[in-house]
Amino acid sequence: MKASGTVLRQDKELLVFPLCSAIAAMAISATFAIPLLASGALDSLGEGQQPSAALAVVAFLFYLTQYFVVFFFNAALVGAASIRLEGGDPTVADGLRIARSRVVPILGYAAIAATIGLILRLIEERAGFIGRWIAGLLGIAFTFATFLTVPILVSRDVGPIDAIKESASLLKKTWGENIIGNGGIGLAFVLFYMVLGALGLLVVYVVAQTGSAALIVATLAICVLAFILLALIHSALQGVYAAALYRYATASNAGTAFPDALLSEAFRTRK
Repeated sequence: MKASGTVLRQDKELLVFPLCSAIAAMAISATFAIPLLASGALDSLGEGQQPSAALAVVAFLFYLTQYFVVFFFNAALVGAASIRLEGGDPTVADGLRIARSRVVPILGYAAIAATIGLILRLIEERAGFIGRWIAGLLGIAFTFATFLTVPILVSRDVGPIDAIKESASLLKKTWGENIIGNGGIGLAFVLFYMVLGALGLLVVYVVAQTGSAALIVATLAICVLAFILLALIHSALQGVYAAALYRYATASNAGTAFPDALLSEAFRTRK
């Protein structure tokens, strides 16, 4: 996490990519949700009925656009981070240029992920508790297997299927089932979120004693912004780590920010 943070401190503009991704994802959610709610198309689901074919198509389009947005800006983040790891000085425009140059493979990868996401969703809905458990395990397995897909799409002129295969191959070859660095970053940020939440509740409670509505609203706004900033940092660090890990996996060198001894701990050959 500290090594990824070093890269992020050098290029704070990397935070722009997860911010744009979050804004675009919320806009897409509103674009799909508002018409569905207004038309009453979701009312039947609340009565336990199976979704219609038309609603399934809408769900697939929602998954597709959401995944595309996430992968596009993640590709921009990984591309910019890769420039820094190579000793360059990336800009936001550099990251967006890299993502635009790979827009077709990114869209293909989004279509694959959307299809799998919709299938897992249907399994959850039709198989009850066991279905949710199975879908959860399959979702985790897909996430691990495709962890390096975006760095591969950014770094090489390959299609989404080949990128997924290569990502899965690298996972099987070098890490087994454990991605130590990514899991460590995730665990660290769970603790950060908990600490920030506890501090936020304490501050809001103290401010509430003043009885000032304006001060309470301002405090809540600051807490929300702090959570947003922490989430952006979390996403940016994961993108930097993915870029570094792929670079190390293919070139055995991820740049001065990531010593070889540090990254080698993330690679554990399956025995």
